[in-house]
Amino acid sequence: MSNLLGEPWRPKAKPGREIEAVVFDAYGTLLDVHSAVMRHAGRLGAVAADFSAEWRAKQLEYSWVRSLTGPTKHRDFWICTVDALRFVCERYGVGDEALVSDLLDAYRFLDAFPEVPAMLRALRARDVPAAVLSNGASMMLADAFGHAGIATLLDALLSVEAVGVFKPDRRVYALAEQRLGLPASKMMFVSANAWDSQAAHAAGFRCIRVNRNNAPDEYGLKDTGVPSLTDLSSLPGLLA
Repeated sequence: MSNLLGEPWRPKAKPGREIEAVVFDAYGTLLDVHSAVMRHAGRLGAVAADFSAEWRAKQLEYSWVRSLTGPTKHRDFWICTVDALRFVCERYGVGDEALVSDLLDAYRFLDAFPEVPAMLRALRARDVPAAVLSNGASMMLADAFGHAGIATLLDALLSVEAVGVFKPDRRVYALAEQRLGLPASKMMFVSANAWDSQAAHAAGFRCIRVNRNNAPDEYGLKDTGVPSLTDLSSLPGLLA
């Protein structure tokens, strides 16, 4: 576990194994991004679900715009998360600073999806290395995966802060190749975000999309042979 926060790490190659490591997106894939708001849904009332969805959308928008406008505009994902929450609070007229603080604390310690611990244990039992490649800053990843109780089931947590740009920039996906010492073609990339899956696929990864809400296919992923799962419980069996 000495490599958990992204120091160079090399999985031990398994002769004849088609996939030598699985690389997961974090937010929305292993971690439930809406669990933060759901813990305080009673304080937000009927708008809680919409509030959470807009917070997530604005968070991603801020990351993309900062990437597109150049390195001098880069701020880490925690800053994007805080700025996005401030925007959504103003839009919904939420002025309770105690609630804002509680929502941010909850986002630092997100819940994992229910099937994730067992899935990661199954990968560990099969001796398949599992890593995370995320927009999240290192402290966000350490806090969230520690809280979820699954940090010890992951071999590496890779943050985009190592390259200073967010997904879907190609340099982020190259980071996984550099840090894990494997070509993209020997790794399975797993994400709940279609745009993330599309970018990883374009970078040469084998991909699986997690489609928990039965959303329509995007970017022609289905036509390019990217499987779609409703959750992660069946993933270890697919790799076998």
